[in-house]
Amino acid sequence: MIEPTKHLLKLSDWDAAQIISTLNLADQLKYEKKHGISHPILAGKTLGMIFQKSSTRTRVSFEVGMSQLGGSALFLSSRDLQIGRGEPVEDTARVLSRYLDGIMIRTFEQKEVEDLADYGSIPIINGLTDYAHPCQVMADLMTIRERKGNFKDLKLCFIGDGNNMANSLIVGCIKVGMAVSIACPAGYEPDADIMAWAKENGEFACSPDVLAMATGADVVYTDVWASMGQEGEAELRIKAFSGFQVNAAVMDVAKRGAMVLHCLPAHRGEEITAEVLEEHADEIFEEAENRLHAQKAVMVKLMK
Repeated sequence: MIEPTKHLLKLSDWDAAQIISTLNLADQLKYEKKHGISHPILAGKTLGMIFQKSSTRTRVSFEVGMSQLGGSALFLSSRDLQIGRGEPVEDTARVLSRYLDGIMIRTFEQKEVEDLADYGSIPIINGLTDYAHPCQVMADLMTIRERKGNFKDLKLCFIGDGNNMANSLIVGCIKVGMAVSIACPAGYEPDADIMAWAKENGEFACSPDVLAMATGADVVYTDVWASMGQEGEAELRIKAFSGFQVNAAVMDVAKRGAMVLHCLPAHRGEEITAEVLEEHADEIFEEAENRLHAQKAVMVKLMK
């Protein structure tokens, strides 16, 4: 039986207090890093990083984060592991649990992450699946709170594909008390169960009407139209999402002083205009930096 609080598999497993506590620790670790205060909290610990999807921010932030915490990180690509040649995930979980103190995995199926947690005996961190991206949303929440002071009475509008980012943003934002609106084309909505949960537990709306969803938003968020593994759908998606761009018209209906976030990489001229991205570059790249601090906090919470 999986112990949800021993892992970070998806944000629906964590309650608001756990999320806020981890964000508070992330703020502390960021402060210490910027002031040259070392924090070798995980000295002697080793994190295994399994990558079945390539990455820039996930790999670098976890690897650097473990180093700053006094531990070490081991890069494990699917090409190098027997799991890439058909070894059952339950066997991989049992073996790696005897070598490592924690595992971060970036893969396709959420079930693979859940199976690692079910059969292993060490903390598992979801570095991304097609269903969820909890580490990114922890960094997003950290950035929002830094810029806005708190979460009270804030609204986040996500524009684009109802993908893993949308799923995790809905859960994370509603758990900390924010309202959420999603603007996406018909047929590209977030997970139905997550939307049902959101309607029961917070203020939530989903519609193809971009300007209606963005009206009054304190935070406007977007992501690429075609994620990894969807490259074959790129042309189809460009047509489907042509009206779902973060641009001047969207920012005109958002709240004055609204911030813009993007989990990166960004395709200027598609999901966001170059002008809006550059105007909000400080927020977007602070968000990218905060992956490091938020993930360090997650690792400390789970691996200490």
